[in-house]
Amino acid sequence: MKALTYIRKGRFEIIEKDKPKVVEATDAVVRVTLSSICTSDLHIKHGSVPRAVPGITVGHEMVGVVESVGEAVSKAKPGDRVVVNVETFCGECFFCQHGWVNNCTDPNGGWALGCRIDGGQTEFVRVPFADNGLTKIPDNVSDEQALFVGDILATGYWAAKISEIGEDDTVLIIGAGPTGLCTLQCVRLYDPKRIIVCEKDAVRQEFVKSHYSDVVVVSPEVCLEKTLRLSEHGGADRVIEVAGAEDTFQLAWQAARSNAIVTVVALYDKPQVLPLPNMYGKNLTFKTGGVDGCDCEEILKLISEGKIDTTPLITHTFPFSQIEEAYDLFENRRDNVIKVAITPH
Repeated sequence: MKALTYIRKGRFEIIEKDKPKVVEATDAVVRVTLSSICTSDLHIKHGSVPRAVPGITVGHEMVGVVESVGEAVSKAKPGDRVVVNVETFCGECFFCQHGWVNNCTDPNGGWALGCRIDGGQTEFVRVPFADNGLTKIPDNVSDEQALFVGDILATGYWAAKISEIGEDDTVLIIGAGPTGLCTLQCVRLYDPKRIIVCEKDAVRQEFVKSHYSDVVVVSPEVCLEKTLRLSEHGGADRVIEVAGAEDTFQLAWQAARSNAIVTVVALYDKPQVLPLPNMYGKNLTFKTGGVDGCDCEEILKLISEGKIDTTPLITHTFPFSQIEEAYDLFENRRDNVIKVAITPH
């Protein structure tokens, strides 16, 4: 089978690989029916993910059909339509038992697929701990509707959940890229008093305005001033930083009111400075890191009920044979691209 493979920093290449097989009793093999390109794939390409192993098949956003399962797998069977979780987790270690599955201590735990083991930009993928890493898709949910559940939608859902949003809160979301837009949908589930989205790209600003008329959209240049003006207590009650740009971390804590929660789910290309003397006395709570992706079943239920719909994010679709063209489009953000879906043929 053909697989898009991480060769070295700056280079992905389509190469022939053997079809994966069940190795452990907890494994499943999934035939990929739809996948997507994530900004994290670009981080691997650019050398910003030290854990990434050269030679692995990239890709961690995918849905598919179960092809085969190990003897210990009980929650999935051949023929099931499933979401593949970005994270693999054992479910038994200290961190998994507390719901912190991103920090699973198993060698295959955490973000492994498409980073440390072969991922899904190919025809078939082996999924460790399949009972935890696969979620059955409801019959009334399409592949396109389910595509982002295992990664960027799980991230947005987790970011909103850990931000402890209340109905009287002003919530500032920094970044309206794919993950920011998923975060926006999940923040809306909590019905806060006001949502402000900060985005520099004019096309993405218009996307938010056209789909979410109740959201205040601002550019980075005026974000701090407008957030302070629109907030009752000297800044946003909750700030969720999703952009990961050069100055967005500084903007996040500056736009927050005293005693606010600042949630950082962005992945940065460079180290960020935490200027403790400057923020002394604001008494901020920071919540940071990678998604604990263990809410996929609940997210699929919300999609099935019509409460979340991320299909408008899919602006382009390519067959796998043109995946290199798809990467070029996505990386260079041409033709108003938001997300690209990759079909097998």
